[in-house]
Amino acid sequence: MKCHIDRTLFLKSLGRVQGIIEKRSNMPILSMILLEANGSSLQVSATDLEIAFRQSLEAQIDQEGAVAAPGRKLFEILRESTGSTIQIFQKENNWIYLSDGTAEFNLAGLPAEEFPGMVEPEEVSFFEVDASLISEMITKTIYAVTMEEAGFKLSGIYTEKIAEAGKEMLRMVGTDGHRLSLVDKEIPGLQNLQLPGGVVIPKKGMTEINRLASEGGTIHIGFKQSNCIAKKDTAIIMIRLLETKFPDYHAVIPKRPRCKITVNRALLLQAMKKMLILSNERYKAVKITLGENVMDLHSTNPDLGEAEEKISVDYQEEPLELAFNARYFIDVLQNMESEEIELSFVDDSKPCVIRGDLDQGFMGLIMPMRI
Repeated sequence: MKCHIDRTLFLKSLGRVQGIIEKRSNMPILSMILLEANGSSLQVSATDLEIAFRQSLEAQIDQEGAVAAPGRKLFEILRESTGSTIQIFQKENNWIYLSDGTAEFNLAGLPAEEFPGMVEPEEVSFFEVDASLISEMITKTIYAVTMEEAGFKLSGIYTEKIAEAGKEMLRMVGTDGHRLSLVDKEIPGLQNLQLPGGVVIPKKGMTEINRLASEGGTIHIGFKQSNCIAKKDTAIIMIRLLETKFPDYHAVIPKRPRCKITVNRALLLQAMKKMLILSNERYKAVKITLGENVMDLHSTNPDLGEAEEKISVDYQEEPLELAFNARYFIDVLQNMESEEIELSFVDDSKPCVIRGDLDQGFMGLIMPMRI
């Protein structure tokens, strides 16, 4: 294999796969990317056996061939390079020569035959969606997905097609059992989406789709068998869906809130950050007391001290005292856009529901803590 390729184009593609390639694995081939030169393009592939990525890049192909190259080191070389064009030459025993016209590198590669195969499902029905829209949906749900290894059935974003008020909408739900985030969006052409039931897309896979979508433009998404497929320009990502039953999230959403208050999002966010200063793994609760026209936030840590802040709100009902994890509030508020948000409460055993006018279709839910 011998080719010349634009450095910026190649670097961008390699940057897309850094989250996929395995950094610590007992299979060295999973830390590699497959380079295949044929015709007038260089094809870049990466996989961790659960997520697979492939992209065709325009290149000057002087000699066709394929080789597996170390993905992380190749990315670092291109990132530090100052040349505009990269020359790649496959030598004997799968050694790879790289040059940007100034610096030269020789990297140890592996045979292309050892790289896991990547078979794209056939006859997939795709729907086209604005990349910024799908990125917003992922951003507003992924923070709530569990980080615990034991929570397998919660380790992805539940995705389903729903019908509401005569409209077909795409819904994403993320939860870790202590909080939940949900977002609905009406998307043109959603009728083309073949999704008879809900599916759970793993968090890592959603992160890669979001990385692709964050570049703007349009993205095509489809489902086939046990895979989610996302396409954008010449790039394709295939993600193996989680084989798990997502919990009935409807059961935890309060039907009739006892009270609702409106508060400035930036003001509440800043107050919660102050409450978090004295927290640690043992003491992380912020106590919220609703009294006449006031919302009192109080945080206590016997080892460090206490913090308190009062926020003026329109509240005329009986006093209400609750406790929540301040970090959960911060995560929700940081991912919202509304200037004014609505907090709904029932009692000290039911979750707080957070909504905002500028965050159409979004709902954040936080379970209370016992103190």
